[in-house]
Amino acid sequence: MAACCSSLATAVSSSSAKPLAGIPPASPHSLSLPRAPAAAARPLRLSASSSRSARASSFVARAGGVDDAPLVGNKAPDFDAEAVFDQEFINVCVSSAQISVLRYRKFLVKLSDYIGKKYVILFFYPLDFTFVCPTEITAFSDRYDEFEKLNTEILGVSIDSVFSHLAWVQTDRKSGGLGDLKYPLISDVTKSISKSFGVLIPDQGIALRGLFIIDKEGVIQHSTINNLAIGRSVDETMRTLQALQYVQDNPDEVCPAGWKPGDKSMKPDPKGSKEYFAAI
Repeated sequence: MAACCSSLATAVSSSSAKPLAGIPPASPHSLSLPRAPAAAARPLRLSASSSRSARASSFVARAGGVDDAPLVGNKAPDFDAEAVFDQEFINVCVSSAQISVLRYRKFLVKLSDYIGKKYVILFFYPLDFTFVCPTEITAFSDRYDEFEKLNTEILGVSIDSVFSHLAWVQTDRKSGGLGDLKYPLISDVTKSISKSFGVLIPDQGIALRGLFIIDKEGVIQHSTINNLAIGRSVDETMRTLQALQYVQDNPDEVCPAGWKPGDKSMKPDPKGSKEYFAAI
């Protein structure tokens, strides 16, 4: 079974989603792209295939929401779940001996609590203690202050328990861990959140790399879903968020390809668009 970081994969992006068998709990997880069943029960949402040899296999990741309805432009499915955020070690005395005990904050995150208050970057990743995942999680944490200036909260989600999240946070980055994070990691042990956002791979019980930008009204304005082996770009997430906030502040304008703050926008009408094209 090919590892997540070396498997063939396909990224899908739009602006409109049981623990692994045979893996000991204490060992690093190995992920693979699921193979297509002999007869698919419904259309495939994501697929990638190799035609370099007659023996090449077709790999698919079949993920879907409760009713497979498009999520972009709709209200984000609400949820409340346990999350881990912030932790510290304290010393306590037990039977006259000093031992180290971990104290941490475990609390509930309710998505609808952000409505009317903040934008939300909600991203899913497959599993704790894997390979591509820590590069994404720490990259978002390192840029957290920039998102905070845009009145945006970041929420990470996987199907792992809060105890697994905590152990990963307590692992040094140089050893593949996360270290201190500036945003919560949510536990989706029931897989209900992953399923409602259409990113759950049913036959593996893990989530694809889905990312959703949710505005202050609770509406999903952008989604990106990558297959397991492909990490996401914090720069592109930031750019898309900035474009979203710009068009919401300027409803008579739209943002062309690659737009960044300070670039020329476009009027969405025949005359206005000609002015844009004439100026570039």
